[in-house]
Amino acid sequence: RLNREKRLPVAEVVRLTRQLAAALDFAHRHGVVHRDIKPENVILYEGEALILDFGIAKAISAAGGDNLTRTGIAIGTPAYLSPEQASGETQLDGRSDQYSLACIVYEMISGHPPFMASTPQQVIAKRFTEQPSPLTKTPNVPNALWEVVLRAMSLDPGDRYSTAGDFAEALGEALPPETAASAPDSGRKSIAVLPFTNMSADPENEYFTEGIAEEILNALMKVRALDVASRTSAFAFKGSKEDISEIGRKLKVQTVLEGSVRKAGNRLRISTQLMNVATGFHLWSERYDREMEDVFAIQDEIATSIVNALKVVLSEKEEAAIKKVPTQSVRAYEYYLRGRQLFHQRRPETLDAAEDMYRRAIALDPDYALAYAGLADCSSFRFFEHAGGDEALAQAESASRRALKLDPDLAEAHASRGLTLAYQRRFDEAAQEFERAMELDPSLYEAPWYYARSLQAEGKLDRAVKLYEHAAELRVDDYQALSHASVNYEGLGRRDEALGAARRAVRAMERALSLNPGDSRALYLGAIALERLGESQRAEEWARRAVQTDPTHPLMLYNVACFHAVAGRPAIALDHLERSIEMGMRNRDWLETDPDLVSIRDHPRFQALVTERTSPT
Repeated sequence: RLNREKRLPVAEVVRLTRQLAAALDFAHRHGVVHRDIKPENVILYEGEALILDFGIAKAISAAGGDNLTRTGIAIGTPAYLSPEQASGETQLDGRSDQYSLACIVYEMISGHPPFMASTPQQVIAKRFTEQPSPLTKTPNVPNALWEVVLRAMSLDPGDRYSTAGDFAEALGEALPPETAASAPDSGRKSIAVLPFTNMSADPENEYFTEGIAEEILNALMKVRALDVASRTSAFAFKGSKEDISEIGRKLKVQTVLEGSVRKAGNRLRISTQLMNVATGFHLWSERYDREMEDVFAIQDEIATSIVNALKVVLSEKEEAAIKKVPTQSVRAYEYYLRGRQLFHQRRPETLDAAEDMYRRAIALDPDYALAYAGLADCSSFRFFEHAGGDEALAQAESASRRALKLDPDLAEAHASRGLTLAYQRRFDEAAQEFERAMELDPSLYEAPWYYARSLQAEGKLDRAVKLYEHAAELRVDDYQALSHASVNYEGLGRRDEALGAARRAVRAMERALSLNPGDSRALYLGAIALERLGESQRAEEWARRAVQTDPTHPLMLYNVACFHAVAGRPAIALDHLERSIEMGMRNRDWLETDPDLVSIRDHPRFQALVTERTSPT
């Protein structure tokens, strides 16, 4: 393909590099260094990049390694040879392959290898005496991306990234959001996990059945090589009689996992099948007849089987994340699943009920860190959205602290702690927690989503918009992060980017509403985006439907106020804003920093609301 096209789109380069890096990391963890990474040893098959020819690695292993290099022969191909290979060093590690991979990345972007000369000896010599021509001379290549490639090509292995995977991840992070959004879908594996069917006699087992499916979905979301339809989209098909292939097409995924759960006493029967959307054929199916105590092993086996069926290579961290057991108490786990199902509904009564479920889980397992994190999130949202008062914030503070103490390496605990600190206006401390959460689990959507909200409340829109874009990348069908990104672009005066994000958000909202016409959040956020795009009639219709769907929800009232403020109707905007505060909306930081409210910020009624909210909470 390089011979034919010379250069590849930067977004596709990043996608292919991630695949190659995952394969190399797997080899390196098993003590194998390839030693001859070059374009000729990479094949593209159905959009997937595969590494060929480990012959040199095997030959060196079989011959004891030293004998092949003492003669002064540098093993490998000159254009892609690492400096340590070229020097005849015998103790190579994965960073040597990383250098060669960086050379391929350079060639995919620029159209030629980083070093060129008339003889192999001159090519090798150049890597010790010269720096390759900057990739920034190539169109659409930001300086940050060039710096990532340059670091991976450092002469000293110690100056490179720790692993090939870290290099690929840094490459992706250096890609501008608008470029990342243009990445082709052909090489990405995608899946939707539908809510499992409750085959038990007791309808109360519904929460457990849904919880099993959601746990598998969450495990798969930790696999970076997979695009996973969000819970909101996939679970909209609960009870649907539609054909699986049709559901898959609506969710825009290649594969769909469906299943059923029969629970009788302490016995479980879980049946699952993975379907290819295009062909309607089974890729994999299995039935598990086990005891309740085996539920974690079953979920691990299902997630692992899916990964194997889709031919996805797991990193060491991804493999560990899938296998992690959250609690030793299966009964506590049942309460936790029920709490999470209630939390997703985000009504005052369901948040109260979710807190009760989390407390029951904690009573059975006082060391259940995830349950404490869930309790903290419930309390935080009750404080922010439903006038929970100081009691709610105090509980969030206590629960988030306990979650972190129990499991300092739990990303969810750091995200929950950050959210609690943000609502206390301890923004610097919150930022540290969010950063740690993203470091521990780069796939955790809530970390950049909560972080961006905290930064927006602080008025740091430039950093917030980047994190909103990042959150949107983690959930391919997400609309709320894109909607907030549009608002922040507008606040920064970046009009074109605001409109672009609004268009992407509306497309995602349209998909969400086609699956769930009663999604009031999509309606009220969509009304703002549509108004910004000049589609006022449609915007008013969406706002009207939102109010009809959820007439007393404070967040709905707040966002409808934003819609009317953007549309230039200050009196109606203020009516909704006052009503929102009456119903429990209490975060004054958003009143003072939300770009949607700029048109009414000098109005006396608005000033009265801000003054009223300045008392300590």
